[in-house]
This record gives sequence, C-alpha cells and structure tokens, in this order.
Amino acid sequence: MYRAPVDEIAFTLKHVCGLHELQKTEHHAELGDDLVDAILNEAGRFAAEEIAPLNAVADKNGTTLENGKVTTPPGWRDAYHAWIEGGWNGLSADTEAGGQGLPQMLSAAAMEMWNSGSMAFAIGPTLTIGAVEAMERHASEKLKSTYLEKLVSGEWMGTMNLTEPQAGSDLNALRARAERNDDGTYRIFGQKIFITYGDHDLTDNIVHMVLARLPDAPAGTRGISMFLVPKFLVNEDGSLGERNDVRVAGVEHKMGIHGSPTCTMVYGDEDGAIGWLVGEENRGLACMFTMMNNARLAVGIQGLGVAERAYQHALAYAVERKQGKATGETGSGMSPIARHPDIKRMLLSMKSKTQVARAICYACAHAIDMAKIAADGDSRAFWNERAGLLTPIAKALSTDFGVEVASLGVQIHGGMGYIEETGAAQHLRDARIAPIYEGTNGIQSIDLVTRKLPLSGGAHVKQFISELSDIADEVAASNRPEFGATADCLKNSVADLEEATGYMLAALSENRVDDALSGATPYLRLAGLVLGGSLLAKGALRSVSEPARKLAERMLLARSYCETILGETSGLKSDIVLSAAAIQAFDAEALAS
Repeated sequence: MYRAPVDEIAFTLKHVCGLHELQKTEHHAELGDDLVDAILNEAGRFAAEEIAPLNAVADKNGTTLENGKVTTPPGWRDAYHAWIEGGWNGLSADTEAGGQGLPQMLSAAAMEMWNSGSMAFAIGPTLTIGAVEAMERHASEKLKSTYLEKLVSGEWMGTMNLTEPQAGSDLNALRARAERNDDGTYRIFGQKIFITYGDHDLTDNIVHMVLARLPDAPAGTRGISMFLVPKFLVNEDGSLGERNDVRVAGVEHKMGIHGSPTCTMVYGDEDGAIGWLVGEENRGLACMFTMMNNARLAVGIQGLGVAERAYQHALAYAVERKQGKATGETGSGMSPIARHPDIKRMLLSMKSKTQVARAICYACAHAIDMAKIAADGDSRAFWNERAGLLTPIAKALSTDFGVEVASLGVQIHGGMGYIEETGAAQHLRDARIAPIYEGTNGIQSIDLVTRKLPLSGGAHVKQFISELSDIADEVAASNRPEFGATADCLKNSVADLEEATGYMLAALSENRVDDALSGATPYLRLAGLVLGGSLLAKGALRSVSEPARKLAERMLLARSYCETILGETSGLKSDIVLSAAAIQAFDAEALAS
C-alpha cells in the first residue's frame, strides 16, 4: 500500500527548496500555504486511491496490439479520465490555454506522487506536458488555437518522436524526411522506435511531435525540423476528421513499466503523414530540447517516485517480517527484521537517498520557476544557469538512486523479493529504464561537464560550491551533537568537489576533452552526492520549529547519509583525477576480435 508523504513533500518545497521565495513574488502572491497544502493532499489522495491500486494490475496485464489498435491495462482509461477531470494535466500550463499557471515546483511534487502510484501511468501525461511546453514556446498561433487547449486539458495526449533504429542518442543519423506541400503543410515519411504512448485507447486523438529532415536541409543536427503530426486530422470546426497516414507497427515487450505502451511508429505508408512545422525549418532541435529538458527533470522525478514506493514497501515488510533475535532482546519470539542493524542500515540508505532525490528535483524545478519570472537579465541568466546545472544532476542521480533504492528493497525482502507476487521486483524492473531514456545518464554527465561547468567561465559552478560550503559552516556553527560528524563530512566532500571541478575546468580549457569525458560520470555523482548531503543538512537546520521528533528524525537522516554515503566522494575524486589514462588505453574492439 502506498501512502503519499504529503508532509515531507510540503516541508521540502517550503523550507528546503524555495517555494516560500516564489510565493513572495507578484507572479505567485495568491498561492498561499493553504492552497498548496490542499493541492498536495488531493494529489496524494488521487495517487494513493486511484492510481496505486492499478500498478500491479498493469504490470501483470501490460498493453496489447490487435488490428492496429493498442489497448491499455484494465482500469487505465477510467483512471486517466478521472485524472484529467481533476485538472491535473494543466497544473503548470499557461492560464490563457486553460492551465492553472502554478509553479513547476508544485507540478513536480504532484508528479512524484503519480509516479509512486504507477510510473507506467505517469509517463504518458509527462510527455503531453512536454508537448504543451514546446507548443507554448515555439508553435504558431494557428497551431496553438487548434491543439493547445485540448493538450492542456488532457483531452488529447502528446508524444515525442526522436529515436530511429539507426539513430538513438546521435541525431546526426536521423533519416525521417519531410516534403513541403503547396498549402504550407508537410508530408512526413519514416519510422520511429521506442515511442512512449505512441498509440493507446485513452484519448480520441494523439498529437505526435516528430523530428524529420527537409530535402534541402543542412547535414547534421542543424538540418532537423520538428513537425506536429496528429493521429487524426482536425477539421476547421475543431472536430476530428480522417485518419492521418501514421500507424503503430509494434509494441515492445519490456523489462518493466508494462502498462506504458512503447511503440514503433510508421509515418507515410501511403501518401505521407500530414504535418505542420513547429518553430522554424531546420531549427527543430531547439524545439525538441524544450521538450527534452522538461522530460529530463520529469524522468528524475520518476526515479524519486519509484524510490519512495519501494522504500514504503520495504519498510512495511521489515516491520512485519520476523527472523532471529535482535541484540539484547529476550523472550521466545523472533524479532522484526527492522530491528537488526544491517536492515536498519539499508532502510536508512533508502530513506535518505529518496529524500535527496526529492530535494534535488524540487530545487531544479525552483530554478526553472525563478528563471521564468526573473525581472531582469542578470537574474534570468543566473537562474537559467542554475536550472541548467541542476537538470542533469536531477535526472541522473535521482534515477540512479531509484534503481539503488529499489534494489535494496528486494534485498530487504530476501528470497521473497525475488518472487514476483510480493511486488518488490516490479519496482526494480520499472526503475531500471529511467537511467536510460531521455538521454542516458552518461549523456547527462557529458552535458554537465562540457556544457554546464563552463557557464560564465566557470563562475556559476564555483558560486554553487560556495553555497554548499556555507551550509557545512552553518551545521558546524549549530553545535548540535545530534549532527555527529555531519559538518566535517560535508566540508571534506565539498573540498573533494572543489578539487574535482578545478580538474575538469582545467582539462576543458586545455582541450583535454577526453580526460574530462573519462571522469564525467563519477563527477556527476560526486556533485550530486555533495548537493544531496547539503540539502539534507539544510532541511534539518530549517526544522528547528517543528516538533522535536521531526527535528531529531531530520538530523539523524542527514547524519546517517553524511557518515555512511558521503565517504564515496573521496574515491570519486580519485577516479576523476587519476583514471583517464587507463580508460583511454582500453581497447574493447581488440578484446572482442
């Protein structure tokens, strides 16, 4: 059973990640704490009562493709329509398009709970929300008037079509083509794979955002355009017309998220699928990155959502399951395994990593919100850079943690965790895709090191590190014995991050790009671990007005994380600084021959 941790979510939003800062601005002055709490409580109720009970059902039944139509699992359609009737799809969308105009932070919090309910369910609306943002920023007024309101409401769903059999992460290899029509439309031809919710029975129409090349387009990614291609064409009066020349050719049989239809889509079997240009010709990558940046944070939230569900599942089992005798206990009965030190260690690790993922994802959403409402260019530049820095960390570390937490959940269940009926294995199977799609975590590391660290000549990341150092100093100045070695652990890890960052910036400035790339993945983890420990400590420092039990719990969580997990940063720093030569000397092709 899943119970939404609404109090923890609200505390993290308000006291750790800056929601109160947003509420003081004129853009969100009417967003009071009562309204925030009401939204969170209702989102949590819906996730726990409407979505979560369908999670195992969807995992067992999956989706089916018959006669060219995809059918979603039992109960899926009713749950989705109840979801859109609640107005959840347009939570952060523009009010002019029928949205509620609420901060991305609230959308992120609600999305966490929906993903805890069922990751397979929540990924569908996630893509629609991304399509809405792309249209808001790049589509013509004509396209907006036809499609945007129904996408915002959720009456229609959206997809993102990038990947092709020969073109995964490298879009230079993309072959889908577009031909111009005399009436200003385009005809699209090609095949796309791994298209989430590419076809389904939840809505009457599906709006595909498709990357394709024009005949005279420049080579490489500079020659990619984005097109809106609906499943059904739309008449002038807004009603649905004839079926477009697009079809689903297959549904993948996946390791996890069985309730989410992952489709192979074929465009232009006959005369070509009719599409409309979004943005400008040959500038489609900028449009798609709007969707992808939205999706990368959303996927980080998937890792968070699954981690919370796996933690709750494991905690309930550990309290109920009895084995052995805990030290110092007498009597004839066995002890709950939750009393054994090794299980306590695993549960603390699960809980702290989940809270770290939560705080980092919400901090990223806060930066996005602040960039949107910034009053001047300097402020906007700062918050855009902060959002850019945090997005790859939020995506990669949170999804890595999702897998790690779900794996520990299986371990706590013991042999029963390996049996599907307990449900622990599903969390691990579902979580495993998140480090892969919407840009693998390796790609996130490359993005962080090569594109985000050099922002403002490295000044932004240095300020970021300085902020983390200030938190360590504040912990030390608090003189709370309950923090244990938290302050020293934080200071040591900040020093590791500072040294590793200096190495990376020097490597880039000296054009030793492969040296930087060799350490990119450990660098992202190092940065994320330090940020996570700092945010846990900040939460404890800001909880002094809470009941004594909650204060003690937050200090214990920060302490356990810093004393048991932050020790990784020293090894990660050594990996970053020392391993490049060995990595580059490795010849995998020679071993394979």
